Amino acid sequence: MSVVGIVATIKVQAGKEAEFEKIFSDLRAKVRANETGNLQYDFFKMKDEPTYIVMEQYASEQAMAEHGQSEHFKAAGPALGSVLAGRPALQIVSKVE
Repeated sequence: MSVVGIVATIKVQAGKEAEFEKIFSDLRAKVRANETGNLQYDFFKMKDEPTYIVMEQYASEQAMAEHGQSEHFKAAGPALGSVLAGRPALQIVSKVE
């Protein structure tokens, strides 16, 4: 098995950064508590704009697929959608050993 990841660029509506951070922090806690195949689920804010970079790592493609089908991920969707300024840009990557 090889480690796979997602790098997501997420633009948030101006003024909704604190709301996004709360929603995402809650989701991150649930991912870490419930997904044994998740190795990293962190987010970073760009300095001068309401844009975040999410860095995710999974032990396998199966673990990544399970994340996308998890109840906590699906439940966070509407709340996240209410603060986003468009669809996230996703890059799927494989770790080079």
